[in-house]
Amino acid sequence: MATSFYCSSAIHTQHQVNVSFGSKNPLQNVKNLIKSFGIPSKSCSPHVSLQQGNWVKLICGASFEDVVDIRNLSLVYTLAGGKDAKLIIVDCIDCAADPSVINAVNEGIETAREIVSIRRPWVMISVNDDEDLHFRKAEFDPEDCPSDCSRPCENVCPANAISFERENSTMEVPFGSYQKAKPKGGVITERCYGCGRCFPVCPYDKIREITYVRDAMATAELLKTNDVDAVEIHTSGRQTNLFKELWDDLANSVKYLRLVAVSLPDTGDATISTMNQMYAIMEPHLSCFNLWQLDGRPMSGDIGRGATRESIAFAVRVAASSERPPGFLQLAGGTNVHTVDGLKKRGLFRTHITCAEPNHLQSLIVGIAYGGYARKIVGRVLSSMGSENGVTGIECHAEHLLKALKEALHLVGSVKSYNHPDGMQR
Repeated sequence: MATSFYCSSAIHTQHQVNVSFGSKNPLQNVKNLIKSFGIPSKSCSPHVSLQQGNWVKLICGASFEDVVDIRNLSLVYTLAGGKDAKLIIVDCIDCAADPSVINAVNEGIETAREIVSIRRPWVMISVNDDEDLHFRKAEFDPEDCPSDCSRPCENVCPANAISFERENSTMEVPFGSYQKAKPKGGVITERCYGCGRCFPVCPYDKIREITYVRDAMATAELLKTNDVDAVEIHTSGRQTNLFKELWDDLANSVKYLRLVAVSLPDTGDATISTMNQMYAIMEPHLSCFNLWQLDGRPMSGDIGRGATRESIAFAVRVAASSERPPGFLQLAGGTNVHTVDGLKKRGLFRTHITCAEPNHLQSLIVGIAYGGYARKIVGRVLSSMGSENGVTGIECHAEHLLKALKEALHLVGSVKSYNHPDGMQR
């Protein structure tokens, strides 16, 4: 059962909670700042963004389930403005196929729409047909960790999903009692999104990988609700029999959707052939847009500039093929603030977008999905806010909301082709 709390609340917790942020108090200076960002007043809907080549997707993470962060991320990346405040900053928000997570995304969107009048981005949920890097968690028992361990896993985790707090426990002994500090925490399950960076750095090999496959029938029911607009199927691209099994389970629900996406890695010469096989499986029940997510270097965009090279190289190979199946091409996996410049250098991305441009001017790569990097730049603000105020809605703290918006606009502005507040075209 969801609980409501207000902007004055400060609830401290490390673990997932079902939260409904019941009251909003958007501040006028937040609205004023949004209007001052110099964003053209465009009213492009998500499907127009696909057709015109300025599509942006926020990836919350197929396994990331921290509903408070997800709700605040969705709010920040939905917000944008102009004189009429009609441009959405992202076209789609991708999240875990879990009802509480979907609810958090929609609450974030609706809160943003109460601050300024904006269109809704599409909500996408992710599902997998087999074991997949995006559908796993790390796990270990902190009591097994030597006391003198330097804890490299805690330092390397990009999601702050590993904690080594200690709690005091009283032990009875023959001559009285004494306090013993014992470890608690370990992996905070709802924050772990499966990047895997902790596995190789553990000096004692204590960290285990837990993989899972989303329940296809439960996902099919979620697709029928008004809260979900799109689905993304993660596949290895090595064979199609498991893909077909999953598609058959989802096929009757696809008619409720606006978009079907398939996320696949680079499998070399077999990539285009596999894409065509999967398209042939989908086509009989495909009544909406379809998109291919080219997952270059999964969950690595926050590492640095070089992480985007593999995603761009993947895009170059697929875009060059005249045999690829129908569907939009979108980049993911290693995407960050350097990705658009890399695509422009290869002639795969447009430098200026207006909603009135005809369809024949489509770019080969219609857009970019940002995951780890997008969460990192706004997550720094959310972490600071949480340290100062506990669990809360970011709209209740104008100074943090403004900081987060500036970070988000800097990233997305390079795709949407509007001006950053510092006056520079990004």
